[in-house]
Amino acid sequence: MRENTVRRLWSQGKPTVGAWLSIPDSFSAEVMAHIGFDWLCIDMQHGVIDYSLAVPMLQAISTTDVIPLARVPWNEPSIIMKMLDAGAWGVVVPLINTRAEAEAAVAACRYPPLGIRSYGPTRVSVYAGVDYASRANDEVLCIVMIETRQALENLDDIMSVPGVDACYIGPADLSLALGLPPRTDSDEPAHVAAVARILDSARRHGVVGGIHTGSPAFAARCIEQGFQMVTLTSDATCMGRGAWQDLQALREGIRPEAAGSG
Repeated sequence: MRENTVRRLWSQGKPTVGAWLSIPDSFSAEVMAHIGFDWLCIDMQHGVIDYSLAVPMLQAISTTDVIPLARVPWNEPSIIMKMLDAGAWGVVVPLINTRAEAEAAVAACRYPPLGIRSYGPTRVSVYAGVDYASRANDEVLCIVMIETRQALENLDDIMSVPGVDACYIGPADLSLALGLPPRTDSDEPAHVAAVARILDSARRHGVVGGIHTGSPAFAARCIEQGFQMVTLTSDATCMGRGAWQDLQALREGIRPEAAGSG
């Protein structure tokens, strides 16, 4: 079976850096896969991507050794199982607020007797290997998102659920939950304290801490803080920022007389 290198790096206490994919296109996914990230996450919650578009994106990522993940739209078993069968090596499940919700997410990721996942590894048996079913429970990642006041109140209950491999902080939603404007790289004291609480709880329960960031500097801070799953950027952000920077550089470099001629 193909090794989940992200899980191995986490077990060694090492950080992993990934990116979010929100553009529904296999070519852009392939380009991002060849950059050198540890993992890429197909965003089916807020990205404009559905299942039929996600599958060719998974195939494009498979041209590399990058580990493919998917953020599913909701904590709903059928889409979790379907994305795992399609070749996602783990799922990020949004808005996990209670122990029962975390248990449901884990159950959908695991074959019996550890869970309720139905057998039907449609594409993943090709991608991962013929022995996939016998090893999937040990390799597939269940990553729960912590982003609400209710989740903060139930941190230890959520983190102590067997099979929760990582928790992932949605900083913008967490900001809203704390009565703050939605921000990614937030230095608001209440937000900083909440993030520290989440990471502390995760560490105490042997769960990997993950977080969404918006800049290399903030991502480096999070890695130094102890986060092992750090999102550096997204495909849409890279495209927009790169195009804007090139356009500004061109406009600033054009001589006034040249800009006014023609």
